[in-house]
Amino acid sequence: MPTSSDEFAIRAEGLGKQYKIFGGSSGADTMVDVMAKSAKAIATLGRSRPKKQSFWALKDVSFDIRQGENVGVLGLNGAGKSTLLKVLSRITDPTTGRARINGRMGSLLEVGTGFHAELTGRENIFLYGAILGMGRAEIARKFDAIVDFAEIGEFINTPVKRYSSGMYVRLAFSVAAHLEPDILLLDEVLAVGDITFQRKCLDFAKDLQRRDATILFVSHNMFSIKSMCDRVIYLRQGQVQFDGPTAKGIEIYEADCRLASVSWAKAAGITNPDETPIVITDVALLDEAGEPASVYEHGQRLRLRLDYEVRGPVDDPNFILAFVRSDGVSCCCYNTKMDGVQISTRPGAGRLELVTPPLSLISELYKIEILVRERGFGKLVCGQLGGSFHVSHPLLDMHFGVFHEPGVWTQGEQRAAARPQNIGAVA
Repeated sequence: MPTSSDEFAIRAEGLGKQYKIFGGSSGADTMVDVMAKSAKAIATLGRSRPKKQSFWALKDVSFDIRQGENVGVLGLNGAGKSTLLKVLSRITDPTTGRARINGRMGSLLEVGTGFHAELTGRENIFLYGAILGMGRAEIARKFDAIVDFAEIGEFINTPVKRYSSGMYVRLAFSVAAHLEPDILLLDEVLAVGDITFQRKCLDFAKDLQRRDATILFVSHNMFSIKSMCDRVIYLRQGQVQFDGPTAKGIEIYEADCRLASVSWAKAAGITNPDETPIVITDVALLDEAGEPASVYEHGQRLRLRLDYEVRGPVDDPNFILAFVRSDGVSCCCYNTKMDGVQISTRPGAGRLELVTPPLSLISELYKIEILVRERGFGKLVCGQLGGSFHVSHPLLDMHFGVFHEPGVWTQGEQRAAARPQNIGAVA
């Protein structure tokens, strides 16, 4: 529902962003790209030139965000989420439409954006702060608070090229947050920091919200989205498919994720999931009795029914089911090879069913990655997502580690230590 002009923080009106593709790559963005393309053009003089192509990363995106709202932006990889934030933060111009911003904006879209590798942390605080729009006096006034929040005090005079990715993100987030923005844009940056810092950032973002700041947050971490956002904008192929309550947005996201390729499958050599010799066609999450379930009590068994199709030759397939926590930690996995299950490679449909031991995982959200490898743990021939589930417990959270199982304790009286004897004493 449109808001009045004095209530909105962000107004997107028909935003579109088109990118040109030439010879299979995107348009030149850097001087190196320009030089490389010029050399390539010279080398191919006299030959037929490949046709220019284009694609729309965003198309006709419109929405209003009220002041003080926390809004999550969801979608699969390539949906246009990062492009949207870059357009809103004016890093890139839209091809069509316009975005209106009402208030002071801070953005953290990439780790260390605006940092200079040769400069120290101290120098980069002033550089990045200036890029974000802070004056030198304001940066100096907030300097100690920025360093304390980033927890890098002893390295503040070290060049940031020697920082770890975690140190980078802590310092970058701290500078952006201490801008005290009216609007803060965050793009998956919290995924880089450790879990303690992630929670610290979420607490800081909630504090900004209490001060009526507006936060637009892109993440694949549903725990963070649920914690921060009351509303979700869901993008699919550059267009808004849903704009409404968080629970419904997450439901759509998880449905789209179901059976999609795992994010790292391309790096493992799987470029087209439809051409894999084995494909997962359906997944059902059930309780031990066979009833559909998505929330499991700590100590309850999970039953997972897996339908698949053998489409081509595959050598001794090993089905692997991995449970991955919302912060990206792979917590446990089950596989047919180690459990002594022989999988038929006859072409056609097949079904597998796994019943886990009592779940000892801590209370959290887990996604299921379904992998098929040849000859035990050899070549990856299939990698798909199998949905997600929650483990519930009133106490056990990530402060308790990955899992909790009862130990065996004994208690007895402490015996007094024996007095040392003076072996060399003479009677």
